Amino acid sequence: MPETATASTPAAAAPVPGLAGRASRTGASPVREILALTARPEVISFAGGLPAPELFDAAGMAEAFGRVLADRPRQVLQYSTTEGDPALRGIVAERATGRGLPTDADDVLITTGSQQGLTLLSTGLLEPGDTVVVEDPCYLAALQIFSFAGARVVPVPCDDDGLIPEALDEIVARERPKLLYTVPTFQNPSGRTLPAERRAAIGSVAARRGMWIVEDDPYGELRFEGEAVPWVATFPGAEDRTALLGSFSKILAPGLRLGWLRAPAVLRRACVIAKQAADLHTSTVDQAATAHYLTHADLAGHLERVCGAYRERRDALLAGLADALPEGSRWNRPAGGMFVWAQLPAGYDATELLPSVVEHDVAYVPGAPFFAGPAEAGAMRLSFVTHSPEEIREGLRRLGAALR
Repeated sequence: MPETATASTPAAAAPVPGLAGRASRTGASPVREILALTARPEVISFAGGLPAPELFDAAGMAEAFGRVLADRPRQVLQYSTTEGDPALRGIVAERATGRGLPTDADDVLITTGSQQGLTLLSTGLLEPGDTVVVEDPCYLAALQIFSFAGARVVPVPCDDDGLIPEALDEIVARERPKLLYTVPTFQNPSGRTLPAERRAAIGSVAARRGMWIVEDDPYGELRFEGEAVPWVATFPGAEDRTALLGSFSKILAPGLRLGWLRAPAVLRRACVIAKQAADLHTSTVDQAATAHYLTHADLAGHLERVCGAYRERRDALLAGLADALPEGSRWNRPAGGMFVWAQLPAGYDATELLPSVVEHDVAYVPGAPFFAGPAEAGAMRLSFVTHSPEEIREGLRRLGAALR
């Protein structure tokens, strides 16, 4: 006789439903996995883009938090509006206007890091199957976000100056993307900065072909030398179709998880609704303390100290690469930001080499995961901001020994 379930022999439970397809097709960040691999204190890591913690203005931030908690505890510990703290939005608008992009507080949405801003834009703009064009290589987390949205990602070729406008125009005409995603200043991972004439060309292509631009600028204020280049959003053709993302992570502290989004009204409204569904609003007390800090502290002096230290660290890295990397390697010299992009000679695979390199207590990020198109096997990203010049020199000595 067939077996039947009884009180002592319960029926087998049915399996739970599977994960969404987007969760299965989107992999974890290789950078985050490498950070876990290199968490040992003896490892000198060029892998993570981690701001130098000793440069945080901890005393200034403590004063700001203490002041707003003492003066307005009932307000700063309460729920807030989705759009963000009015004072902070006003400060962001004033600073953007000062950088050549006329902006009102109502043009700004405060986000939980600029990463959330990109997620909100993806939610508001992309349907599964829509096409997105990106620089190649591209910021890795952006590729994750577009994968979760079910978008089709098409890479645009780049040279030492970044995205190539002629290639962009040809690809946009053929692929009909909904948006271009770009990090035009001190790009992650390459450190490249797009010249003004190419930024103008992007605006022209977007206006002529009918396309949104998402301009991500987390690093623009970390300039060590040279003149600032205007945002893409300031050029003709781009004004009414560009969403600009900014961050306080690199100029103050990433633990604040504060960013901002400036976008045309119809798109900004869609992002506000998406944020309501995601987290209601960004931390009230963090926004209030940051607004207080930006109003009363010497941000310009703080940035001068940070950029001065990072310049020394960049120079230490650049000075030692010739001895650390194999003959025939190439690398760039970024004018700011956090990253140097290096290319090992033919026959070297940065991904395959990494485990043996980590055994020498040093690390980098292989470049391959950053490519939406065919990867360059010998590419690597080296961050210079986390360690002192002395530690950088020791890390390069270890890297050279590992690669030899």
